Amino acid sequence: MRSEALAALAALCWAVGSLLSASAASRMGAFAFTRWRLFFALTLLWALALWTGQWRTLDLHAVVLLVISGLIGIFIGDTALFACMNRLGPRRSGVLFATHALFSAVLAWLVLGETLWGWTLMGSALLVSGVMVAIAWGRRADEDHRWEQTQGSLATGIALGLVAAVGQSVATLMLKPLMSTGVDAVAASALRTTAAFVAHLALLWAGLGLARVQQPLTASVPLHTWVSAAVAMALGMTLILAALRTGQANLVGIFSSLSPVLLLPLLWLIYRRRPASGAWLGSAMAVLGSALILGL
Repeated sequence: MRSEALAALAALCWAVGSLLSASAASRMGAFAFTRWRLFFALTLLWALALWTGQWRTLDLHAVVLLVISGLIGIFIGDTALFACMNRLGPRRSGVLFATHALFSAVLAWLVLGETLWGWTLMGSALLVSGVMVAIAWGRRADEDHRWEQTQGSLATGIALGLVAAVGQSVATLMLKPLMSTGVDAVAASALRTTAAFVAHLALLWAGLGLARVQQPLTASVPLHTWVSAAVAMALGMTLILAALRTGQANLVGIFSSLSPVLLLPLLWLIYRRRPASGAWLGSAMAVLGSALILGL
């Protein structure tokens, strides 16, 4: 499968995961939710890596890079993303996180020398613009769902979303050369989640109040957390690493930014109301941009 398709599938996994995560993250808090999500994901990933024997593809150099990448992209990035989601909701946190496509393109050009030209450049610009349009103008004027309300400081929510985007971009950029050497994507994902989980566990043991579960849990919260971990982290993150094996880091970042557009029909199911016209326009732009990149 083409690397762009793998990245788009990862974006779909993240869209489903964010929808499942919204309520659980708000009840547990960003730190506790991320910690439990990581625990569920790493058990799945290590079971698969040990069963297939692919953990043997990891050497000391790979371990160091994956640990650092996990701390930046997951420990910092994912925690910031869910803290942003708790304040701004899935839709607005989605548009902030989608800026990781722009950061990825710029960093890939500066560090890896990857460039975009011709129809690929035009398609990339159209895709990223479509994502922004779909999310920024995807809310109906009369929408009053609690996920559209701001909790706390708007500026803090925006800052957290941008931190999550930069963390995702830097972590992806770090892994591009490593994944090209043939390191197994499942084993790499398992190690990244373990590094981030240990860091979260250290915060809990250190007595950080924010690391504790913030509200009493209902029966559905652990289930939603487990499914979110399986779909978004275990599957989605592994698909991204597999895409980096053969694809350009900038294009992988751009296609993985489709997540907010793919989230729109899922939110439609929740709201039971058709998305605003801006959402349809942005989605059409994103589809056209993807077609230009893929040469369809």
